[in-house]
Amino acid sequence: MRALMLSAVTYLADPADPDAIDRLADTLSVLVSGVAGGLVGDAVIVAGRDSEAVAAVAEATGATLVLHRDGNPYAAGAAAARRDWILCLEAGDVPAEGWIRTLDRFVGTARPETALGRLHRPAGSWLGRLVRRVETVAGARQARAGDVVRREALRAEGAFAGRLKVRPLIARIERA
Repeated sequence: MRALMLSAVTYLADPADPDAIDRLADTLSVLVSGVAGGLVGDAVIVAGRDSEAVAAVAEATGATLVLHRDGNPYAAGAAAARRDWILCLEAGDVPAEGWIRTLDRFVGTARPETALGRLHRPAGSWLGRLVRRVETVAGARQARAGDVVRREALRAEGAFAGRLKVRPLIARIERA
C-alpha cells in the first residue's frame, strides 16, 4: 500500500441540525482505519456555517475546517487539502468494508485521463439516481459525495473543465 495518498473532504451543510455532529463523528471515525492503512493523509471538514461544535471536532481530530456557502463544497475543501486525490464525503457517510483496498487500487492504477472514481451510494431520490446513471455514461461535470477525484480536476468554482469519465468502484458507502 502506498503511503498517504488522499485527503478526505467531508461536507456538513447544516451544523445546527441536532444530529449533525454525530453524523460527522461517524464519518471521521471510519477514516481512522484509512489513516492506519496508509491511505488517508489528511481530513478537511467543509461546513455550511460557523459552529463551535464543528470547530471543536476539527481541532480534536486534527482536521482542517473550511467555511463555505456557495458553489461546490468539495472544491473549497480541495483548496485546503494536502494530497493529490480527494475523497468526497457527506457527514454521515460510512465507507463499508473493503473501501481502503478499493481506493488504494484505484488511486494507484488510475491513468492520468481517469480522474474520477465513484463509490456506490445507497439509493436516494429518483432524480439523484438518474443523474448518477447519466454521469456514468456521459461523464460528470462536478464532484459529488462518494467520488474520488484528482485535486487538480477541481476548479475554484467546483465544476470540471470538461466532463470527466466516471469509473464505478465496487466499494459502498452506507449512511449512518
